[in-house]
Amino acid sequence: MKNIVVLGGGISGYGSAVLAKKKGHRVFLSDAGRVAERYATVLDEWQIEWEQGGHTMERILEADLVIKSPGIPEKAEVVKRLREKGVPIISEMEFAAKYMGKARTICITGSNGKTTTTSLIYKIMCDAGLNVALGGNIGESFAYQVATEEYDWYVLELSSFQLDGMYDFRADVGVLMNITPDHLDRYDYSFQNYVDSKMRIVQNQHSRSCFVYSADDEVIMAEIEKRPDMRQRLLPFAAKTAVASGAGDSFLAGDEFTARVGKKEVTIDTKKMQIRGLHNAYNAMAAALATLAAGVEPEQIARSIYEFSPVEHRLEPAGERDGVLWINDSKATNVDSVWYALESMTRPTVWIAGGTDKGNDYEPLKGFAREKVKALICMGLDNEKLQREFEGVVPRIISTSSLDEAMRAAKAEAVEGDVVLLSPACASFDLFKNYEQRGKLFKQWVEENA
Repeated sequence: MKNIVVLGGGISGYGSAVLAKKKGHRVFLSDAGRVAERYATVLDEWQIEWEQGGHTMERILEADLVIKSPGIPEKAEVVKRLREKGVPIISEMEFAAKYMGKARTICITGSNGKTTTTSLIYKIMCDAGLNVALGGNIGESFAYQVATEEYDWYVLELSSFQLDGMYDFRADVGVLMNITPDHLDRYDYSFQNYVDSKMRIVQNQHSRSCFVYSADDEVIMAEIEKRPDMRQRLLPFAAKTAVASGAGDSFLAGDEFTARVGKKEVTIDTKKMQIRGLHNAYNAMAAALATLAAGVEPEQIARSIYEFSPVEHRLEPAGERDGVLWINDSKATNVDSVWYALESMTRPTVWIAGGTDKGNDYEPLKGFAREKVKALICMGLDNEKLQREFEGVVPRIISTSSLDEAMRAAKAEAVEGDVVLLSPACASFDLFKNYEQRGKLFKQWVEENA
């Protein structure tokens, strides 16, 4: 029996606390903020001690092991004190994996595309009749599902913060979509630190493991070159780079791609997919390779890919009014996500962007902005950088400081045949709780006012 402290009472924390309690450990959960009622109810049902509104440091520092929620940064005082004392700190993923028995995992990470890819893989696995759970950054808590159910497969979306707390964990199928600058404020503004975090997706993999990755991503390819001793089955996908691997691969040629793993392969016509754009071709290639590696039949993979609908808040159509299409891409919180959004636009675009800038370099967006964007609506408490960067690139730039103001400006600029695209390139924390709230309010405004 260990004395386990769980830091953070969100979806990751409550699930970890339940699993620790079920396995017979002494458990104490501590949250500096408020614990949501639905999680508090479960903690009470399991007779788990917990606190909110601050940390009782004396009790926390007595822990044999700490399970830290991914949202708590290393610079938090409680984490620094634990590090000084040498208390081991792990993530929910690391803890839960120790108790999942013979179940296998497909783990997806990347700066962009991971939610869509994870959701698509989960759909393919479910449609194939497999006993599968969805967890990590989306779905239910991985730890809670390990505590309360029995599954054969876990499909897990992993952020860099979750990977940071994983040491012995091994992904049976690891998927790395891309690596572009993001969250650098959590990595001492060092891109290499962030890259190292993402590459933890391959740690502990062996010859029976699979690694699905983008061969078009120069950062990933450079990291693979640094690791000549990689023993896992390498499954690259690409649209711009010629790829070939003995274990399997996928390449987009025109509107079609073929994904092959071993002797099985599936060919997909991207024109028949409900999710459009180059980024979604990448997502589908990765999902096809991952599920072929998991043993799903090619015919089932094709059916599921063609049926799959867009993920909420990711290039999600929010309605068409008077010939103007409104698109909710609130999940695009970095430059790379917006690059794919603008790349997929086929109509004159009124672009709503802005929020909490994470040290963005907007240079990659200027080509598409010049070609496709007729007006940029800046929506944030500080729009100066956005205005400066796109001055002379976009014909009209309008600064606003609220959602309603931004939406009214966008409606005034858009005419029949245009698209209004919410694709912020920034975090949402200046005006909203999170990107989900921003996206929901956008859709609500369109429904009521557009």
